[in-house]
Amino acid sequence: MHAASAFDLLIWYDRHRRELPWRALAGERADPYRVWLSEIMLQQTTVQAVKPYFAAFLARFPDVQALAAAPSEAVMNAWAGLGYYSRARNLHACAQAVVARHGGRFPDTEAGLRDLPGIGVYTAAAVAAIAFGRVAAAVDGNVERVMSRLHALEAPMPAGRGAVAAHTLAIVPADRPGDFAQALMDLGATICTPRKPACALCPWQAPCRARHAGLQESFPRKVAKKERPQRHGTAFVVLRADQAILLRTRPPKGLLGGMAEVPTSAWTAERGVAEALGARPLPADWLTANTPVRHVFTHFPLELTVLAARVPAMTDAPEGSRFTPLAALGDEPLSTLMRKVIEAGLGTLGEPVRRSG
Repeated sequence: MHAASAFDLLIWYDRHRRELPWRALAGERADPYRVWLSEIMLQQTTVQAVKPYFAAFLARFPDVQALAAAPSEAVMNAWAGLGYYSRARNLHACAQAVVARHGGRFPDTEAGLRDLPGIGVYTAAAVAAIAFGRVAAAVDGNVERVMSRLHALEAPMPAGRGAVAAHTLAIVPADRPGDFAQALMDLGATICTPRKPACALCPWQAPCRARHAGLQESFPRKVAKKERPQRHGTAFVVLRADQAILLRTRPPKGLLGGMAEVPTSAWTAERGVAEALGARPLPADWLTANTPVRHVFTHFPLELTVLAARVPAMTDAPEGSRFTPLAALGDEPLSTLMRKVIEAGLGTLGEPVRRSG
């Protein structure tokens, strides 16, 4: 069994590389802003989901200066629907730091990139390698899988990431570190997939220890996940007679931080009827949606009972809330969860569903 060669992988990559909107063409210099933006967007998200967001985001904020100068509400609005909203807050803070500290130019080393808000070990390595040609081990989920199988690494993730990084760094070619990083990502995404990997098409099939043992699908090893407790809550959709809906903004830190939402009760392990009644934002005749809205977060699944009501046009918003015209909902940073809640509430009131931006 011969050792894995970067040369073999790069030959495969030159023939089969994916065309992605943030990826420079062969022979072109990568744009650090596009590389960084795509890497942040791709965390916990698929390539197909990111593509339209990346294009829209780039049209709205074409460079790091434009992003840094934008209001935080505009950034959160552009991000709405991508999930993991702390990424958007960190993205904005990072752009501002690049402009304030570095004159609008990204640092060109892993250490310099790590010093920026929201850039961790993986992102720093990926940007350093792809945008600046630095020798670095960019270890994401795809690379974990490829290298764990290649070397049959028994340490479960995430504890085994150090070994994966060491094995990766050992074969990064000094002349093409960015292409090597992207080749590993492409190999994991298209050939060395979690289930039914296409080993016959893999440029590293010969040196792959897991394949030789017939155990490729059992790597990387993982620790059994803990059961995630179900949470429950009640959401209140209030529609004023002038077609304005009651919204508020979540605190800047924490889950869905800085995003817009309709008022809700606390999200708890038990269905709290008393808590739900106490969380009603206004006195009204409430109607209950036929089915609750369900959404799965990283750490827990959520079920929200949706109550909806109409109120007179002159109704004032409670403190900390605001009425937003339905026609302007596209300008609000609404999460996917809240869009589903609003659709359920409006449907309960017999209002046509408005799918705004």
